[in-house]
Amino acid sequence: MNADLKKLFQSLQLRQFAPVYLIDGEEPYYLDMITAYFENSILSPAERDFNLITMYGKDAEWSDVINACREYPMFAEKKVVILKDAAQLKGGSGDIKGLNSLISYIDKPSPTTIFLLEHPYKKVDGTTRFAKRIKEKGFRFTSDKIKDDAIPQWIQAHGKEINFHIGQRESEVLASFLGNDLQRIVNEIEKVRINVPGEKELSQQIIQKYIGISREYNIFEFPEALTGGDRDKLYRMLAYFLANPKAAPMPLLIGSFYNHFNRLYQANFVRGKTDKDAAAALGVSPWMVKNIMTSAQHWPLQRVERCMLLLGKYSTMAVGIKNTTNDRELLKEMVGQMLE
Repeated sequence: MNADLKKLFQSLQLRQFAPVYLIDGEEPYYLDMITAYFENSILSPAERDFNLITMYGKDAEWSDVINACREYPMFAEKKVVILKDAAQLKGGSGDIKGLNSLISYIDKPSPTTIFLLEHPYKKVDGTTRFAKRIKEKGFRFTSDKIKDDAIPQWIQAHGKEINFHIGQRESEVLASFLGNDLQRIVNEIEKVRINVPGEKELSQQIIQKYIGISREYNIFEFPEALTGGDRDKLYRMLAYFLANPKAAPMPLLIGSFYNHFNRLYQANFVRGKTDKDAAAALGVSPWMVKNIMTSAQHWPLQRVERCMLLLGKYSTMAVGIKNTTNDRELLKEMVGQMLE
C-alpha cells in the first residue's frame, strides 16, 4: 500500500473527511477497495438506508448528481454520494459538459455530504479545470498500473500485510501464472488461506495443490533447467513458453534468470559454509542450497558473468531498445547464447 493510499485510509478512519474525492487510474484493485470503504464503513447500516446514494455515469444527468449532493442527510451527520464510472457522466454543453458540469458544486460543496467520484481504467487529465478544482477543494488518488517486473515484489508486500510469508521464488511463480491482475492474485492467495488456515507461509507444494500452477512449467524452474544439465526438460519448457508467451513475459523471465545467476555467482564465495549459513548468504531456503551449489560446479564464474551480461543486453531489447523482433524470437536467441 503506497503512501497516498495509507494517508487516505488513515484520514477516513479518523473521520477526517474531505467534501469531494476523485479516484482514478488504470489499476481497478485499489479503486474498488476505496469504493467499498465508502459504501460499507463511513455510515452505519441504519444510516445507509437513507444516506447512501450510488449513481452511475452512463445513467445519471449532471444535475441529478448535484441535487443528490445538495440534499441534507436524514437521521445522520453525513450523506455519502458515490458516482461510479464518472467518465460517462451525461449532460451539460459547451465547456461545462461531463465532469466539468460538476465544477459549480465542487467550488461550493455541501458540508454534510461526502462525494466520491470513481473514474476507473483511465487517469483524469490533471490540466483540466475539473482536476484543478478537485486538487483545491478535495482529495485525489490515482491508481497506477503496476509494471509486470514489479508484480513479484507487490505479491511479497501483500503477503507481509496479511501476515502470510511469500518468498521470492513463490512470488515469481504466482506472477508468471496470474499476470498483473491484482484482484485475481489476492483472490488466489485468499483461497489458499481458506483451505490451509494454519499455514503461515506459501510453499511450492501449496501453490501446486490449491492454485494449480504446474511445477514443471514456471519461470522459476526454467533457469534451473538451463543450468541443471537436463536438456530434455529445458527444451520441453522452452517449447511450452514459446507456445504460451503470456506464461513467461520477458521482463519477469529475465528477472528470474537474473536472480538465479546472481545466486550462482554468490555460490562461488560460500563454498565450505554450512547449508544454513550458505542459505542466509544466498537469500534462499536451506533445502535449495544443494541444487544451487551443484549448478555452480558446472557453471564456472566466468560463464555466469557472461550470462549476466547477456541478461543486461536482452533486458534492454525486451523493452524495445535496439530490437525489431518479438519476445518469442528474443527468448530463443537468449537461451541459445547462454548454452554456447
